[in-house]
Amino acid sequence: MKPLRTTLGAVAALMLFAMMVLTFCDVVGRKAFGSSIPGVVEVTELLMLLLIFVAMPLTSLHGEHILFDLLDKFLPESALDWQHRLANFLCVGLLAASAWLVWVRAGRTLEQGDTTSSLHLPLGPFYYLTALMLLACAAAHGWLAFQPRGESQEQGA
Repeated sequence: MKPLRTTLGAVAALMLFAMMVLTFCDVVGRKAFGSSIPGVVEVTELLMLLLIFVAMPLTSLHGEHILFDLLDKFLPESALDWQHRLANFLCVGLLAASAWLVWVRAGRTLEQGDTTSSLHLPLGPFYYLTALMLLACAAAHGWLAFQPRGESQEQGA
C-alpha cells in the first residue's frame, strides 16, 4: 500500500501545485499585462476534478473521511467490528457502481466527441481517469474491510 499512497500523494501534490502556478500566472498576467491566460478556468476545473478523485483513495486509507460514531460508545466491540466491515463493503459497492456509471459516461462522451468549450480538450479521458480512481477507492475500502477496525489508519495504511 505504501507505493500506491506515495504515488497518489505525489500526483495530488503535482495537481495542486499546477493549479497554484496557473492561478498565479493568470493573476500576474491580468494585473501586469491586462491579459488573462486563455482557457485557465477550464484547465483549473479539470485539474480540480483530477485532484479530488486522486485524493479519494488516500482519504479512505487514512481514515480521514466523515464518520458517524455517535453509537460507538454504546455498541459492543464485536458489533463495531461488523459495522466496520459492513460500512466498508457498502462503500465498495457504491464506489464500484459509481465507477461503472462514470465509465459508461466516458464512452458516450468519447463517441460524441465532447470537448471543453474554449480549448477543445476531449473530456472522455478525464472521465476514464475519474472512473479508475473510483475503482481504486473501492479497492481501498475492500482492503480496509479486512483490516482490524482502526488499525489501518493508525499504522498509516
